[in-house]
Amino acid sequence: MKALRIGQSAAVLSIAALALTACGGSNTPAASSSAAGGSSAAGSSATSTLTGTLTGGGASSQEAAMTAWADGFTAANPGVKVQYNPVGSGAGRKGFLAGQYQFAGSDSAMKEDEQTEAQKICGPDGAVQVPAYVSPIAVAFNLPGVEHVNMDADTIASVFTKKITKWNDPKIAEQNEGVELPDTAITVVHRSDESGTTKNFQDYLSAAAPKVWTYGVEEKWPSDIQAENAQGTSGVVGLATKTEGSIVYADASQIGKLGTVAVKVGDKYEAYTPEAAAKSVETSKKVSTNEHDLAIKLDRTSTTAGTYPIVLVSYHIFCATYKDQETVDLIKAFGKYAVSAEGQKVASESAGNAPLTDATIEEANKAIDFISVAK
Repeated sequence: MKALRIGQSAAVLSIAALALTACGGSNTPAASSSAAGGSSAAGSSATSTLTGTLTGGGASSQEAAMTAWADGFTAANPGVKVQYNPVGSGAGRKGFLAGQYQFAGSDSAMKEDEQTEAQKICGPDGAVQVPAYVSPIAVAFNLPGVEHVNMDADTIASVFTKKITKWNDPKIAEQNEGVELPDTAITVVHRSDESGTTKNFQDYLSAAAPKVWTYGVEEKWPSDIQAENAQGTSGVVGLATKTEGSIVYADASQIGKLGTVAVKVGDKYEAYTPEAAAKSVETSKKVSTNEHDLAIKLDRTSTTAGTYPIVLVSYHIFCATYKDQETVDLIKAFGKYAVSAEGQKVASESAGNAPLTDATIEEANKAIDFISVAK
């Protein structure tokens, strides 16, 4: 399978698929469009006659980026309204498959059964998954006077499984010589909703610390690990910010003033950066042979210097076919705007993610071009 190159400061959005109605099988009104958006990503800002409303929901990690995309697109296309509800990746995909949303966002690729279900509303080619937003997932903490802490994978897993319960535990202290760690209890904070961020974080723990993390990889936090929780990225970051001694995993662009963990990669500790996340993503392999499915498999155990292995890759998940040309025109124009250089720039300025490379934009545009009217 070929590598999907996502260069310097990768970014992947999580928007998604048009709803059941747009795909041809629900009572939800389809988006309308009186003209195609043209060849530019946002349509012609001077002459655009695109009209309609796109309603979506999904990954909360993409909320700031989605707001920027919606604002940029509607500025160029005043007749269009874009709505997005940041309910979490799992709920977003469920809404897409049930016809609740016209599009949805997801921080993890669709499961095999979801792909099969998508064929019922999207036609035999199913869903189109396009990476549009990449961001590091930060392991962040609230410990006054301490800004950075080093941890290897086993230590991170031991903290989140509550095997390590104090900040001055010897396993943490020995990796942080010269740092004054207090005898403060560690409060684990996790997502309460189904979340692609949770799944990506568990995927790292399962791959890099398999002897400690024995809970598998799911979008829900393991019920056996009792800890503090909140819904959405803003919810967990807000809770951690108010709780001294807390530790949380969250989209790095939204952690605010929390301290951060540098993760051991090979013989060194790597702080999260867009560049380090991009380096982890750029050689990742596609998991599907379908040209229009750009979902990838990340290498969580790389020992290559300069990589950061806890990475969030978000997708736009579209239907391969919709029931009318108007909807196809509107969706393709919005989808191409989000992954365009302009769209990536406005998202980066707002959300702190890093822009997609030209090669990745080209791949994404080819996948979006695959979308057509159902026959």
